[in-house]
Amino acid sequence: MHLFEPNATALLLATAGVLLAISVLFSRASARFSMPVVLIFLLIGMVAGAPELGGILFTDVPFAFRLGTAALVLILFDGGLNTPVDAVRRVWKPATVLASLGVIGTCLVLSFLAHLIGFSWPEALLLSAIVSSTDAAMVFSVLRGSGLHLKKQVGATLEVESGINDPMAFMLTLAFTQNLLATGSLDPWLAPLDILLQIVVGLACGALIGLGGRRVLARLRVASGLYVAFTVALAFLAFGIPTLLHGSGFLAVYTAGVVLGNGPLPLRTGLFRVHDALAWLSQITMFLILGLLVDTHGLLAVGWAGLGLGLALAFIARPIAVLLCLLPFRYTAREKAYISWVGLRGAVPIVLSTFPLLAGAPGSERIFLVVFCIVVVSTLLPGSTVAWVTRRLGLETKDPPVPPAILNIESRQQLTGELLSFYVDDDLAVAGVKLADLSLPDGTAVTLLIRGLDLVPPRGSTVIMKGDHVYIVCRPEDRGFVQLLFGHPEED
Repeated sequence: MHLFEPNATALLLATAGVLLAISVLFSRASARFSMPVVLIFLLIGMVAGAPELGGILFTDVPFAFRLGTAALVLILFDGGLNTPVDAVRRVWKPATVLASLGVIGTCLVLSFLAHLIGFSWPEALLLSAIVSSTDAAMVFSVLRGSGLHLKKQVGATLEVESGINDPMAFMLTLAFTQNLLATGSLDPWLAPLDILLQIVVGLACGALIGLGGRRVLARLRVASGLYVAFTVALAFLAFGIPTLLHGSGFLAVYTAGVVLGNGPLPLRTGLFRVHDALAWLSQITMFLILGLLVDTHGLLAVGWAGLGLGLALAFIARPIAVLLCLLPFRYTAREKAYISWVGLRGAVPIVLSTFPLLAGAPGSERIFLVVFCIVVVSTLLPGSTVAWVTRRLGLETKDPPVPPAILNIESRQQLTGELLSFYVDDDLAVAGVKLADLSLPDGTAVTLLIRGLDLVPPRGSTVIMKGDHVYIVCRPEDRGFVQLLFGHPEED
């Protein structure tokens, strides 16, 4: 049946719909079994492609690489949008060291261990380079999707590291693929210069595209849905332009997202909500496709090697690299242990492992399957224990509960006033006070109270109670005074 025949198209779309629906429905099981949701997507792809079950035959590595790259662009862009620039400023030094020296250290330690269990040095170095960086999609998914209230410095370090460490892993993978497997030698000066070029070009292009995008969005007057189309275009431009200039497209995408998300944006809440949905759709699609690509028979043949290296990465290589990199910085022993444990691997290593496959390098199929095993081990072991380890190490903060309803204001233009949300606890002097007794500045007013599942209209006789979520409209110059009464806004 030809692909462009109506029946073939209908079958293709129906199959895609079934896989997407199953992935969403089974995602509920991830919380019940403390399993990262992306692993569910990966396993569904493997089951759907299993020949014993009459599965989908999929062997198009170039298509999987391109689709995976596009999905990673949207995931990284969404991660950047949701990363406060204050967090980047606070942890950029340790995160940069982890994203550079930490990746190299992890690669060297793991390559030594891989050589001990029978891999040749070229294969060991290439395999270790592929899995040397943490995966932004996994880190964002686990830390933000699990409902954890992690200490800000630790969470920001993990997120920023995962957002900027791909260039190092990319360049190491490319260098070992081209120079070791293709030519049998490695130029010791070429790789560092290429990595430096990737980082500089990626940062510069990402910042420029982010700043330019903010300026254009501030003046853009189009239908609401077209704002999303424009920001998606910015994400793809942020990857494509620096990549063509020999820079890191992944670093540029993350940087553009951070710059864009920390400035004034029209329809801000709606844009963030759509990009969050696009990121989830990208994760589902990417992991399904990568699961379909796996040869289950070959996976069994390399299972023990993948299991051993996955455990070695979690218990030896990553901890050694993290502990050495964080020695100059003020992290407690528990925080260092936690950062070393939550070095999650995901789609990025699997996508990187298609490089040697596309190049036709000897042993590339075996390396791809071993990388897949390592990702599964990383997802099952560190990934499924993140919540337990967070509580065990005492790194969870007592943030206020999320309100059952959220009030937002959408506007195409930047408004002069602010809508702030506060949670009322026992420490606030306003608890038990009538609204009429509050001395609020002119231009400041309580607009809504959320009490449990009730929306409480504010009146002078309304008493602010512990556990209320209070929404206040104020002028920018009065924000400091309002925070003296109500504490820090919930979004901060």
